[in-house]
Amino acid sequence: MVNKIAVYPGSFDPFHNGHFDIVSRAAKVFDRIIIGVLHNANKKTLFTPQERIEMIKETVKKIPKIEVKSFEGLLVDFLKEVGALTIIRGLRTYSDFEYELQMAHINRSLLPTIETVFFVTKEEFSFLSSRLIKEIFFLKGEVDKFVSDPVLEALKKKYNEKCI
Repeated sequence: MVNKIAVYPGSFDPFHNGHFDIVSRAAKVFDRIIIGVLHNANKKTLFTPQERIEMIKETVKKIPKIEVKSFEGLLVDFLKEVGALTIIRGLRTYSDFEYELQMAHINRSLLPTIETVFFVTKEEFSFLSSRLIKEIFFLKGEVDKFVSDPVLEALKKKYNEKCI
């Protein structure tokens, strides 16, 4: 029997339309996808892991084969925990490929049974990054075409909290 469970890992701070595009396309390939929201105490994020999980759940709720969970530590340990054999990664640029190839090799050296599958980002999302979305938003630019409504609402709430 083929294991068709995949993990789409990332910090997703915040989850944007490029992320959604990758996971929705991957849902056509895999039976079950777990979006793994990385909690790294050393990395400064705008949203807590729970806030990111809630935004993502709301964004992907119409795709029943997707689950959202947080994890800490090594990705390969999370894959073992959830019973997945595949990592999903999105590629925007050549520099993404260099980094992701390095990560795929190191992950396979840590857990030889896993595979990394790359999805090339649609051209319209190739420039998107969570960092840029936050920067544009906090400089009062419009980001509604880059994120889902739940993410936009969370950004507005965070902005209001920071301004009070």
